[in-house]
Amino acid sequence: RAVVVWRPLPVSSFTSSVSKNNVTLSWVTEAELNNSGFDIERKAEKDKSVWEKAGFVQGSGTVNEPRNYSYEDKKLNTGKYSYRLKQIDFNGNYEYFALESDVVIAPPNIFSLGQNYPNPSNPKSKIEYEIPVDGKVTMRLFDILGKEAVSIVNETKLAGYYSTEFDGTNLASGVYFYRIIVEGSAQRFSKTLKMILIK
Repeated sequence: RAVVVWRPLPVSSFTSSVSKNNVTLSWVTEAELNNSGFDIERKAEKDKSVWEKAGFVQGSGTVNEPRNYSYEDKKLNTGKYSYRLKQIDFNGNYEYFALESDVVIAPPNIFSLGQNYPNPSNPKSKIEYEIPVDGKVTMRLFDILGKEAVSIVNETKLAGYYSTEFDGTNLASGVYFYRIIVEGSAQRFSKTLKMILIK
């Protein structure tokens, strides 16, 4: 049975930086004893009681010199998050080290529609988009003649970062165009990009 040890971790700094909806955590250990590694745990402000494991970073075992670590937590929803490290020894003992301040993922500043990937699509691909306002989002796929082939998104969304999957299983190979239209807060955004479907 694991034992919780509440003495301070030999972590001299634990910091975070945010780029869009990605968080990079960085920490330094001054020395390590029997360190298997670190679970990175996160919880969202809206779900106060639940810590989730976001990832794991391998430790350095036993060393008497500083070690630098980092972990990138990607594609988060907008909101406020808390982070902590769960340092685990090879014998199963563990201890926690919390990030002092919350991390805030703010809504995007501008509208954006990303190129589907992979492209060519065979037959599935992902499309990412960003909307800075709450609004009605429609994304449709058109064939080379301008005829609508598929409705990909058709719903009201909160401001934020999104990824949707396109499945072209039922379509013929060829060149297509996908168009996003967002309407909200007296703003309208429209953009069209080309997609190649190969099967």
